[in-house]
Amino acid sequence: MKTLKYLLIVGLLAVNTTFAQTSAKDWLIQPFTQKSEIKVLKDGKLLEITNGLITRQIRISPNAATVSFKNLTTNEQFVRSVRPEARVVINGKAYNVGGLYGQKEHGYLLEEWIEKFTSQSEDFQYARYETGEVKPHFDWKSTTWTANKNLPTGKSLVLFFKSGLPLLKGLEVAVHYEIFDGIPLLSKWVSIENKSNSAFKLTQVVNEILATPEEESAVVGKPEKMKKPQKLYIENNYAYNNAMRYELSDQATHWKIDSSYTSQVNYNYETPCVVEIYPTLGVGIDLAPDAHYKSICSYELLLDSYDRERNGLARRKMYRTIAPWTTQNPIFMHLISTDPVKVKSIIDQCAETGYEMVILSFGSGLNMEDASDDNIKKFKELADYAHSKGIKLGGYSLFSSRRIDDENDVIDPVTGLPDKGAFFGNAPCLASKWGINYLNSLKKFISETGFDLLEHDGPYPGDVCASTKHPGHKGLDDSQWVQMQMQKEFYQWLNARGVYINAPDWYFLDGSHKIALGYREVNFSLSREQQKMLNRQNIFDGTWDKIPSMGWGFVPLTKYQGGGAEAVLEPLSEHLNDYKQLMMQYYGAGIQACYRGPRLYDTEATKKVVIETINWYKKYRDILNTDIIHLRRPDGRDWDGIMHVNPSLTTKGLVMLYNPLKEAITRKIRLPLYYTGLTKEAKVRTENGKATTYQLNRDYSIELTIQLPAEGYTWLVIE
Repeated sequence: MKTLKYLLIVGLLAVNTTFAQTSAKDWLIQPFTQKSEIKVLKDGKLLEITNGLITRQIRISPNAATVSFKNLTTNEQFVRSVRPEARVVINGKAYNVGGLYGQKEHGYLLEEWIEKFTSQSEDFQYARYETGEVKPHFDWKSTTWTANKNLPTGKSLVLFFKSGLPLLKGLEVAVHYEIFDGIPLLSKWVSIENKSNSAFKLTQVVNEILATPEEESAVVGKPEKMKKPQKLYIENNYAYNNAMRYELSDQATHWKIDSSYTSQVNYNYETPCVVEIYPTLGVGIDLAPDAHYKSICSYELLLDSYDRERNGLARRKMYRTIAPWTTQNPIFMHLISTDPVKVKSIIDQCAETGYEMVILSFGSGLNMEDASDDNIKKFKELADYAHSKGIKLGGYSLFSSRRIDDENDVIDPVTGLPDKGAFFGNAPCLASKWGINYLNSLKKFISETGFDLLEHDGPYPGDVCASTKHPGHKGLDDSQWVQMQMQKEFYQWLNARGVYINAPDWYFLDGSHKIALGYREVNFSLSREQQKMLNRQNIFDGTWDKIPSMGWGFVPLTKYQGGGAEAVLEPLSEHLNDYKQLMMQYYGAGIQACYRGPRLYDTEATKKVVIETINWYKKYRDILNTDIIHLRRPDGRDWDGIMHVNPSLTTKGLVMLYNPLKEAITRKIRLPLYYTGLTKEAKVRTENGKATTYQLNRDYSIELTIQLPAEGYTWLVIE
């Protein structure tokens, strides 16, 4: 028993102090200054992509294949077996892009084996490489408050491949890699250029194939039930399904078994240990002469822990780095009218209280599909008025969940009928005549009115369409891919013009700015007491993987989805405490909510509360828009809270604590301060009080006694 206790203690110390021992070198706390580089090794036979945090090595003789992918912080290797760099299906046949052969043991890979590996003539053969700097994938113009205005830096590597087969003459396949400074992250995609005089049917493109070590060994067990590697996080720009979470939205990451790995523990060779990245339903396009194709882009983040918070911080750092537009976070409200008098009135209220944007909400009467001169004139005048007051103006447009007609709706491939096979029962096809006109009308409306935001309800590119008459796609095979590409182009067009995008799905890597935290709409017809608790739960749950500015909440100022007088805030002056607490809960999390109604204030007392809350938010805006450490999830039985941290700011942390109980409470609360960057002491003040100095414990935490008012909250500043 003594031996067992000793081993348990040593194990716990190893887990808890791995990063505490090297906090000065922790890339999540201190900026990692080593720059990315591309190295040529082994007499020109090996290319290495590295940034000091990760390294990927690609053997390029006699063909190209990744032979090492390693986390340099933990020295953990993610390649156990050599695979091709990509795979393409052209004219009905699959071809490997690169690849080395001769490995007999697939449970691990030794360097001395690599020299004896050979290539196969039917594979696309490595021809040359190019290096350069990381470049933006599309233009981005920030016109709102933005936490990070810097695009990522790093190095790029492109490997070019050609086929020796006469049938594939003129096709050039390029495999692209990017490695980013200061983060253990690499991206990869494939492009294909047709330099021949003939068209090729491109059915599928697999842009990544990695044979990784298994996460667990089990004698029996099916791949769908067994654990996948937890320290390799892959995110692709091909995600949808309205789940508001990436893992559930991902449509391209496929974990597979490896029957060549005959020394695995699983008797049926069913361990999930090969990851392939490709769109499940394929590409399905005809690649015409002189045409160019770009695949899904995958981002591969090597994690160094099993800790949920740390891994969440790493993912959030990824978004801030590669998708800085997600750090835009304007203060907005939702107006339920397009009456020019009411619109101008709310613009004035925004200007008076410190709000920055008005969104003409669903149900307001806005129709951006109407690109007539009269409609554009009306809303241009309103946008001009908003801009004269320093306020931005935008609005809502519905694409999905609606029926147009038999000619333009998506056609169900099973029944051949419209109005049957869409994600939400019915939807137009974006590549139909109506859909193409819809995009053109929105572009015209936004360009000519000067609108600053699009709140876009759809489109959902998961919808497939079996029509062979829509001008934008040829049939079922290419329908999903084409609709996705049209949507990407539209969102990137908006970004180039500085137009902010609220969208209902996981389109962040292609330019959307904000998504819902995740909610059930009818919950906003519940009582205000329930809404306060449920909203805090939504905030707590919705910020493990998203940064605060990526999510929006909801506050129904007027009746929404049913509900009685106990559910709404109007008249605002009669529910001022609830109104303020709902604002503080969201602003205290760095999250914008849709305050949906006719006004922001109804009396001078209400106006004062709104101004005070917005001023408080703006005073602490920098720290409130930083990462959240999750302290205690709301359960209605005791205190709950979150803590913002940022080691690069003077204000290292800001804590929001809530008491749902009907009596005041006093609690001793532990604050984990490791990610604030503080190492010895912390100065903590409660709201605007005097600061008290605390010595940090060995685990970088402090304990303090907090008094919380009944059914109320408080906040702490850490310096």
